[in-house]
Amino acid sequence: MSAARPRILYVTDLAYRARGRRYCDEDIFLTSRLGAHFDLALCHPSAAAGLMDAFDAVVVRNSGPVLAYQEDYEAFRARALGSGTRVYNQLTGRADMAGKQYLLDLSAAGFPVIPAVDRTEDLHRLPAAERYVVKPRLGADSIGLEIVTADRLAALADGSVLVQPCVDFAYEVSFYFVDHGFQYALYAPDPDRRWKLEPYEPTPEDLEFARRFIDWNGIEHGIQRVDACRAPGGGLLLVELEDLNPYLSLDALTEEAREAFVTAMTESLQRFVRDGSGPARR
Repeated sequence: MSAARPRILYVTDLAYRARGRRYCDEDIFLTSRLGAHFDLALCHPSAAAGLMDAFDAVVVRNSGPVLAYQEDYEAFRARALGSGTRVYNQLTGRADMAGKQYLLDLSAAGFPVIPAVDRTEDLHRLPAAERYVVKPRLGADSIGLEIVTADRLAALADGSVLVQPCVDFAYEVSFYFVDHGFQYALYAPDPDRRWKLEPYEPTPEDLEFARRFIDWNGIEHGIQRVDACRAPGGGLLLVELEDLNPYLSLDALTEEAREAFVTAMTESLQRFVRDGSGPARR
């Protein structure tokens, strides 16, 4: 580690365009605040592998879907794991960081997730529905996602995609964690406007639901987002566990909540770079 301030390579794609969100604004804000505590350099994900050796840690933030730079990401990941480079989020994630297999595994294990299968012979495990969601195993940001009727499933479920029933949910809600500490929750009261988010006050049962997936994933250092939907029966079902580069929707927070998040992330990074120790879980 440097004798002065820790050196952080902050990986982001400031030019990436996402529907309903401005990723660049979020990273400009975060780096402007983190710069008070770290020596920061920003780079595109395609350059991370070649630059990271000069830094104390690499922070992967709004770098966009890995599909856009798959070979570069694999090279970065392999080099970081081989050299022991500190990467935040840690590269041990079992969820979206590793593809969509975890949705199949959690579904088969009885976790509260939207049921999922990937092969024709398993379609009978899904509840009957008028429509089904079909998405690539390595998809992100709804890339390649289709909504189809049952008659098309047999031709599509070839192991390369996940098939799930369309759930008639009341709303979607996301829970945001730094390390194992819950920070805030946001929800989309209108199901047709996924990224029109408002602050959400979770119940103890909601937090228990979200923490179950954070604990399952086992990441000690990093930022995770648990996306869920409120099912017709009233309970929550997991939609996605984003553990690679979750967008944070900081612009939907109050100033107080935004400042609290920045403080939590700063302290987490300081611990991570200094000695790798994590905070007490709460």
